[in-house]
Amino acid sequence: MSPAQALAAAETSRDGGLEILRERGQREVFCGLTGIVWLHRKMQDAFFLVVGSRTCAHLLQSAAGVMIFAEPRFATAIIEERDLAGMADCHAELDRVVDRLLARRPEIRTLFLVGSCPSEVIKLDLSNAAQRLGAKHVRSEGREGVRILAYSGSGIETTFTEGEDACLTTLVPEMPAEAPGAPLSLVMVGTLPDIVEDQFLRLFAELGIAHVGVLPARRSGGLPPVGPNTRYILAQPFLGETARALEDRGAVRIDAPFPFGAEGTAAWLTAAAAAFRIDEMHVNRVIAPGRERAKRALERYVPTLKGKRISFMPDSQLEIPLARFLANELGMIPVEVGTPYLHRAHLAADLARLPEGTRISEGQDVERQLDRVRADRPDLTVCGLGLANPLEAEGLATKWSIELVFSPVHGFDQAGDLAELFARPLRRRDVLRI
Repeated sequence: MSPAQALAAAETSRDGGLEILRERGQREVFCGLTGIVWLHRKMQDAFFLVVGSRTCAHLLQSAAGVMIFAEPRFATAIIEERDLAGMADCHAELDRVVDRLLARRPEIRTLFLVGSCPSEVIKLDLSNAAQRLGAKHVRSEGREGVRILAYSGSGIETTFTEGEDACLTTLVPEMPAEAPGAPLSLVMVGTLPDIVEDQFLRLFAELGIAHVGVLPARRSGGLPPVGPNTRYILAQPFLGETARALEDRGAVRIDAPFPFGAEGTAAWLTAAAAAFRIDEMHVNRVIAPGRERAKRALERYVPTLKGKRISFMPDSQLEIPLARFLANELGMIPVEVGTPYLHRAHLAADLARLPEGTRISEGQDVERQLDRVRADRPDLTVCGLGLANPLEAEGLATKWSIELVFSPVHGFDQAGDLAELFARPLRRRDVLRI
């Protein structure tokens, strides 16, 4: 099929003035289990028990790079052939695994039972299992109770970053209700490296926002209260269900572009300050030093990146705000920006800042998208691990999208590091040519 035929075969529609190419077909993405790799580092007294196969265990072990003598806060309860054949009582076996785990690891305060493809196939009801086990372990032998929750990280139901969305959605009902007459408060939503989270919390304090919470909290007892006087701001663009759950409890979303780069971070902080009616001149004074540091850090990458054409394969849902950052702050030309799902409300501020004529695609039909990449011949293609090597073999420079999720990339002080992730493969290509 030619690129022109591929474009014609896909569904194209106009949505709020944007031309969006919608595709449904074979996908090339990691499953939502991968989110455990960064979630278990953030929530320091939580444990993630995947109910899945040895393949699930190998995926997590490889992605996390955990050495054999380490004692991480995730594991896999292996579903064997006899479980799949219905010859064993999976619930009884799961109860034994959880009892043994909690006896061995008394420091666990939140236990997540994480569904996988095998547990979905055999219809193992982990939500009911979590309720049953939670009632059993709410308090035992003088130890503190353990909160037991369940969510799905199955590749049947979730893509790469949707695992975090599913996880945080289960935490929202556990957040305490705000007290009657509580002052206006802010909740920053999305898992960030501790150093980035601390930077944002310092900036919010300097702006004068007194009551700030974080979801997910680092400790189980640190979940912030939520209610009608809660304003929340998303730090990650892939948290649609979490946002809906917060709004069901009365919280109100602050509309803002996502905090990538100097201008994106400044706009994000300014939107938060505006929701709390903070004086604009004070806001500018607070954010000016960080914005200038970020701009200086980005200047060194402009000669490498300006005018370079870039395409994004759909993977993490970070694609649209990253394309906005690269186009507006580094002068790159986004040819196609693909994303697994397009949440128009949450991404409205970033979509409005994309260059006119940018091709936007939602969903994936991997063969058609590869045809378009080959026809476009961009200078850089952002894609998953499974597509990078074949494209490199065809002479196309690539950037692994997973690295953009695993690395500290939000905020002023990480702007230069974010640009470096895109400049590095282009420099490598130039060196190899020599």
